[in-house]
Parts: sequence; structure tokens; C-alpha cells
Amino acid sequence: MNAAAPVLPALLPPDLIAMMDKGVSVIVSACSLEMRPSIMRAMGSAIAPDGRSITVYVSRQQSRQLIQDIASTGRIAVVFSEPDSHRTVQVKAGGARIRCAEASDEPALERYLASMEKEIERVGYAPAFTRAMLAGRLDDLVAISFEPAQAFDQTPGPKAGAPLPHGPGSPP
Repeated sequence: MNAAAPVLPALLPPDLIAMMDKGVSVIVSACSLEMRPSIMRAMGSAIAPDGRSITVYVSRQQSRQLIQDIASTGRIAVVFSEPDSHRTVQVKAGGARIRCAEASDEPALERYLASMEKEIERVGYAPAFTRAMLAGRLDDLVAISFEPAQAFDQTPGPKAGAPLPHGPGSPP
């Protein structure tokens, strides 16, 4: 009889999952095998309710180096940030998977755009600005999915860069 795999504690607390899931600014980064960085603004994101799986969407045309770096290393780092508060979390992972965006991704992309319009409007920019910034065609988008292995508080202040506590018995 095979033993069930142990269930690991969630890496991300519910309040951060909620912040990330509502649709906030998302920056995706990676590095080449030679450790040269690549970075691009995501055009959308989706996160599983338990935070154990994340998908980010980038423009193929604008993100060629980033996509190439993730394809060659499997490594990814993503920052989620609320524009009006600068509350920020960074997640890192290996084993990222790349695929073409599909029609089934459209609801997540539409939800992300609607949320970002509100988020950016809070800092003084009209929804038209956000629609222009996130304009793209589905056939140009690439979906990058991963399971976060590390998470860090990146909100400006004394805890910036600190690993997020998680699991039973973690320090506050």
C-alpha cells in the first residue's frame, strides 16, 4: 500500500492570497543560465484559492528573453504589489511551465484587467491608461504556471526581503 504524500503547510497566508488574487500589479522576472536578469510586467494573473498554484500571463512579443530564460532554467520570481499601499509579496519557484494562453484563460484576464483599472485609478490614472498598458491579443499571450516554493515580504520598510512565515508554529 502506498502512503499518501504529506500535505505541506500553505506557503502564503490567506490575506496575501486574497491580495494577489484580486488583481494587483504583477512583475515577472527570471535569469539566463549566465545569470543575466530578464523582467516584464504581467498582462494578467490567476492564483488557486489555496495559493499553491499561480499562473501569470505575459506578451510573447514583449517578453522573448524572459520566456527563453524561464524555458531554459525553469526558474521564476514574481512580485505582486498593491499600487496604492505598496504592499508587496515576492514568490519564487523552479519548475515553471509555459504554454500558449487559451480561450479558457479569458475570464481570468478580464477579471485582472477590471481589478487593475480600479487599482490604478486609486493612484490617479484613468481606466483608459490601464487598458492601454494591458492591451494585448490572446494569441500573443503566454501562460506561465508554477507552484511557489519561497515567499518574501517586499513591502517597503524594515521587513522588506524577509521570508514569509508559514505553517504551524511559524513565528508571527
